[in-house]
Amino acid sequence: MKLIVLAFTCLTAAAVGTFVITKPPFMDRFHSERSAVAFSAASIESARGQLPVLAPKQSNASAQEVAQVGQTKPAPPPQNATTVVDESALRYFASKGDRARLEAEIARLRTLYPNWVPPRDPLAIPQNSDHLLEQMWQLYSQSRYADVRKAIADRQASDPTWTPPADLLARLEIAEARARLVTASDAKNYAEVIEIGAGTPSLLTCSDVDVLWRVAEAFAETDRPRRSVDAYSYILKNCPDEAERIATIQKAAALLDYQNVEELLGFERKAADGTMEFEVIRDDLTRRFVAEGDEDPELAIAPAYLQRLNRLAEREKLSSDALLLGWYHLRRDKMADAERWFRKARGIEDTASASQGLALTLIARKNPREAEETVYRWRDSSAEMMATYLAATANLLALDPPVMLDPKVLQRIATVTVEEKNVTTAQQFGWYAIAMRQPKTAAQWFAMGLDWKDDDEPSAYGLAVARLQLNDRAGVRALQEAWRGRSERITRIGESKRTGEADEAPVSTPAEAARRNPRAPGEGRLVPIMSKDMAAAPSRGEASQVRQAGCISTLNPESLAPAGALTRGWCLMERNRPLEAIKAFEVALRSTSSATQQDAAYGQSLAYLRAGLVNQAAVSATKTPQDWQRARELQSAILSARAIAAFNSGRYHETLLLLDQLAQFRTERTDLMVLRGHTYVRLKRGLDARRVFEAVAETGNRDAIRALADLRRTESTLIQR
Repeated sequence: MKLIVLAFTCLTAAAVGTFVITKPPFMDRFHSERSAVAFSAASIESARGQLPVLAPKQSNASAQEVAQVGQTKPAPPPQNATTVVDESALRYFASKGDRARLEAEIARLRTLYPNWVPPRDPLAIPQNSDHLLEQMWQLYSQSRYADVRKAIADRQASDPTWTPPADLLARLEIAEARARLVTASDAKNYAEVIEIGAGTPSLLTCSDVDVLWRVAEAFAETDRPRRSVDAYSYILKNCPDEAERIATIQKAAALLDYQNVEELLGFERKAADGTMEFEVIRDDLTRRFVAEGDEDPELAIAPAYLQRLNRLAEREKLSSDALLLGWYHLRRDKMADAERWFRKARGIEDTASASQGLALTLIARKNPREAEETVYRWRDSSAEMMATYLAATANLLALDPPVMLDPKVLQRIATVTVEEKNVTTAQQFGWYAIAMRQPKTAAQWFAMGLDWKDDDEPSAYGLAVARLQLNDRAGVRALQEAWRGRSERITRIGESKRTGEADEAPVSTPAEAARRNPRAPGEGRLVPIMSKDMAAAPSRGEASQVRQAGCISTLNPESLAPAGALTRGWCLMERNRPLEAIKAFEVALRSTSSATQQDAAYGQSLAYLRAGLVNQAAVSATKTPQDWQRARELQSAILSARAIAAFNSGRYHETLLLLDQLAQFRTERTDLMVLRGHTYVRLKRGLDARRVFEAVAETGNRDAIRALADLRRTESTLIQR
């Protein structure tokens, strides 16, 4: 990179009477914890488009917030007919063929002496007769600043009467400041970069755009994006070089977010041929913007960029472009568009990302069977991919009505479930077996889930249902005793209906069906999980003989009496249909029985939580008074959901507040402790994050172990200073 040295002016007190510093506006709001910089009151007017004037930094100077400059035009220095203009530097740069420095020097002299006319031939200016000084200028032009300092010191030692030219000292000081700034920037010492830039404003001009870039980067990396935008804007408003302007946008796009870069694009100029100057990088910017939208579902990218990327994807047929569009639409719940682009990307190249995206859209569009097939081969490529696969399997097993699955599919799902010890899919296997009237197999799956997570109430409840269908009264009583005070529905499972309400329940629950027919045909034919050998699922002929008990059929709960609606609501919850359950519980709330009302309010709160409607869950929880155990359970669930929602929305301080409130109700679960650790990471509280992850990792939690490993890799930037 060619070295561009600024034209700086340092005038002696005899010529001007004081030194002057002007500062670009984007440095005006720079803050420092150190003391103030003292600047002289006088200033020198800069020529149009030329450089600001510099004075050497005072010995006690440090950076501070600088008052707004440029409100009025400063007056030029005094000049009369006898003023002598020092043109020695002009001749020196001309003799070396250094055109950049020559033009900068002419601009400098014009700024200081408006009536001065540059010579037609700078080489005609008499040569400096001071050969030692000539050597110093030569060392300076070679960027050998330490050698210049030594030469000055040596000459002063041998000739105490000699005084180095103020111009040389000023230029040397600025060049050394630039070298320090570049060194600090390369070392990522951004605070020092900003301090040097604030203390040496003459560096911050179009003559050395690289310095401006470095200062802009320093602002961006120290979480001051507006100051970074100001620095980049200074370049785009004032600097004419086309390549530097394009590079400015590219550098800004790598550091700043979409809105800030869009603001900078507003300074785009039209080229002589009528084209816009940034058109050559518009495709890359489009990809970058849409990728940012992929990460932030709240970010709305301008339609023009989406249309441009659509055209690029169709024309260039790059899988990466189709993926960008697929993820962008997926984040905004536009599943049809997302599916189309993921299929296109997968058609070009079957990658993990394309398969995962397609699987997620298929799950959302109620096609988990294809989702499971799509993502199975990629399940081990990452933790996120495994989570996607398990979500597909759980949704596949939870289809209503249940579908007949190929034994090979059941076997591979069961194998992965056992290997991953995934409680959710184990539960769905249990309910799938219940639907196929195989309670023994269901009991095995629910028991397995409970072994993996001994405080998992849904697994315990499913096991109670299965044991009830098996007429295992002792097993049911053991579960009821173990969960007494922790789960109302387990405690009350199997109870007969209240007097006067029994006839109001036309819907049969799985437990009631089991009592009438405790030994279902085909028992053990589903998935015997105690070994990895998989038996065949019931044949279609056998399945046609299975009566679909409970709440499989669609029914308007308004046609039911309150007690019947309550029973149906719990049945729908068991089948993971919370939105329908909400309506059933609403009907049950009309009961004149306080016990039914209490159960309905409790159930509706749980249904809202399962549907992700946290605020509505909180409202339902207040519809009727709940006992202390239930109230604590609901409050804990609501606070947990709100903490997760706050984290996903980037409200990290609120997340910590909610987690602290939750800790008052119950011991913090390991998954929420991991969430707390990630929250500390986002808040750059590395020490706190590490402490939490280490504590949870000791329990064997894989999420905490992975998070701790990631934290250690980036520990130097996360630990609080």
